[in-house]
Amino acid sequence: MEKIKIGFVKLGNIGTSRIVDLLLDERADREDIDVRVLGTGAKMTPDVAADTARLLDWEPDMVVVISPNAALPGPKRAREMVKERGKPCIVISDGPAKKAVNELKENGFGYLIIPGDPMIGARREFLDPVEMSIFNSDVLAVLSVTGVMRLLQEELDRVIEALKEGRGELNLPQMIVTAESAVERAKFSNPYAKAKAIAAYNMLERVAEMDARGCFVMKEPGDYIPMVAAAHELLRVASVLAFEAREMEKQMDKLVREPHSRAGQLLRKEGLLEKPGA
Repeated sequence: MEKIKIGFVKLGNIGTSRIVDLLLDERADREDIDVRVLGTGAKMTPDVAADTARLLDWEPDMVVVISPNAALPGPKRAREMVKERGKPCIVISDGPAKKAVNELKENGFGYLIIPGDPMIGARREFLDPVEMSIFNSDVLAVLSVTGVMRLLQEELDRVIEALKEGRGELNLPQMIVTAESAVERAKFSNPYAKAKAIAAYNMLERVAEMDARGCFVMKEPGDYIPMVAAAHELLRVASVLAFEAREMEKQMDKLVREPHSRAGQLLRKEGLLEKPGA
């Protein structure tokens, strides 16, 4: 079987960036895909985006471009380079990317925009490497529990299956992820757990608003330092709420797990001691 080649271009960082490529092969034993990642670290200028050419020389069947604010020149240059090579391209980004939705639609790009993947409180008086790391780990935890990561994995897997079947015209996802659409993918059985997850995701959107104010609107340190600190505190509480939702499912032995088989098929189980099946 010829493997489907999937390329990821990571420009800058959102919480989803750290794990998105690993969602497709969590046990490193999947035989139907081959993955390569090109990352530019924290920078996302057009100059660094030009390195997308190196990934395209690998001739991927599909490219995912993930970055903050896909409306900015760097991410735009990366996806335009993909389009010029005639490759299907899916853009994953955060709330500010909503400004680019019309352009993405008009040019045939897929997109998964996650307003609940919040901006970090990037003020020098507040943000150091430790704070940055904790913030991203909390974001990743909440997005995982509330269904966002499963939504991304399912949408990418859907396109991979179409590529495997040789379908000519791909139905690329075009979606702004809401709390409801995310939590639906989490498959909670307990309605209280589902409610907690919806609350946690909505808290992330509020974190994004607070950090944007603290980083771009407020000018005095006495104003913006407490604001970004408060946003990070709110995120910490959101992570606690998300894990409470997950624990409720575990206590009922109803936690849904959906591992990939070697062939890329999604298997499913609920009970901890069950074996996953098709």
